Amino acid sequence: MPETETPNEQSPELLQDPRWKLLVFYLCFYGFMTQIRPGESFITPYLLGTEKNFTKEEVTNEITPVLSYSYMAVLVPIFLLTDYLRYKPVLVLQSLSHISIWLLLMFGTSILAMQFMEFFYGITMAARVAYSSYIFSLVTPSRYQRMASYSRTSVLLGVFTSSVLGQLCVTVGGTSFMTLNYISLGFVCFGLILTLFLERPKSSLFFNRSEPVCNGTSPTELDKMNAGEPPWYKVPSWQNLFFIRMLKELAIFIRLPQLRLWSLWWIFNSAGYYLMLYYVQILWDEIYPTRDNRKVYNGGVEAASTLLGAITSFAAGYVKIRWTLWSELVICIITAFQAGLLLLMNTTANIWICYVSYILFRGSYQFLVPIAIFQIAASLSKELCALVFGINTFLATVLKTIITIIITDKRGLALSVHPQFYVYFGYFTFLTVVYFVASVCVAVRHNACRKPQETAAARELCSPVSEVQVKDKSPELASGEARELQ
Repeated sequence: MPETETPNEQSPELLQDPRWKLLVFYLCFYGFMTQIRPGESFITPYLLGTEKNFTKEEVTNEITPVLSYSYMAVLVPIFLLTDYLRYKPVLVLQSLSHISIWLLLMFGTSILAMQFMEFFYGITMAARVAYSSYIFSLVTPSRYQRMASYSRTSVLLGVFTSSVLGQLCVTVGGTSFMTLNYISLGFVCFGLILTLFLERPKSSLFFNRSEPVCNGTSPTELDKMNAGEPPWYKVPSWQNLFFIRMLKELAIFIRLPQLRLWSLWWIFNSAGYYLMLYYVQILWDEIYPTRDNRKVYNGGVEAASTLLGAITSFAAGYVKIRWTLWSELVICIITAFQAGLLLLMNTTANIWICYVSYILFRGSYQFLVPIAIFQIAASLSKELCALVFGINTFLATVLKTIITIIITDKRGLALSVHPQFYVYFGYFTFLTVVYFVASVCVAVRHNACRKPQETAAARELCSPVSEVQVKDKSPELASGEARELQ
């Protein structure tokens, strides 16, 4: 029998601050403003230009790989601290890291300084979880989806505005990259001020839960399944710790085919996506090594790719197909498309073809992101959902780091950018083959299951007619037919 709650029994989690609309608006404004960093699209040409004068080998094999290493090193601690410290301190850390990035970019002159810059960049990337999960502490569960879309839209608008502003400054205003860095530093300092006025939530998903049950945690799927047991059952056991309980629930839900499939997509495809993202500006400089800043169009390309990503993400919400049957094939087709784009980007000598390929690559990836989020989150609580995405992101980061060590780092193969993109092309081609085989297996299994069902349905349709015919026959005719059959 389903449980019902009276108004007096309503959990505190379902109660929200009467100022929630103002708080959500401020959070979205904060998310927009902290993305305004017009110099970010031009970091690579800035490092390779006359102002810093690093070589492509130094940027490719010594500086950029640190980003993957630092991101992997800080991801889990920041994920836990975000929840334990209730979001705001981690957002302050993110703002301070942004300030450190631009100070090092402007005043650092050595490879070590640039490696520290990448280290702080890894911290800012890991700290994004604080902003994306902060919204859940402000509203009731019924508003999660819409409010999360608002916060994500504000970030995308901020990235788009930042890229357009940077491109206009460079192309129209003739602004130098150093001046662009000063402008970016001013915006990130303003972002720090905005962070200080964020209200620190009273609760969070894991460590600071608002509804005490047993050892201070809120009811989860395990609580509902074990509803018949007394609340003090195994309370002192280490197995009753909240994270252990979450992992137990995850072990149950990981058996779901769609959860497994889209988690694997998240791990393997996002690893390849971000590796391409880290090194594509070096590829652009290789194809079009101009020293005229006005002819560097990185900002415009980033703006276009962000806009297309927002459009495809929105469009994905209106795709209505049987995902249990077609997921593998859809992933296979898009991954094959991305592999082709990587090959085109790496072999073309036309920078505009490379730009368009990059835009389409990002748009196709962003198309699948909301689908993956929905397919993973459909059967999970918000706590389990956060845990699954945290694990998926960590495993993708580990994979990305392993690939970086092998093919990019100077202690590994130390490949230049063109051979790297051939490796990425081979990586996505291999994933395409795997997804194709998986889609064939699903189709064969579906047909095998459908044939017995069709046979059974046919028998059900024929049986009533046969019965009617037998009933309409006279007893003498029926007995005659029986003798003939004998």
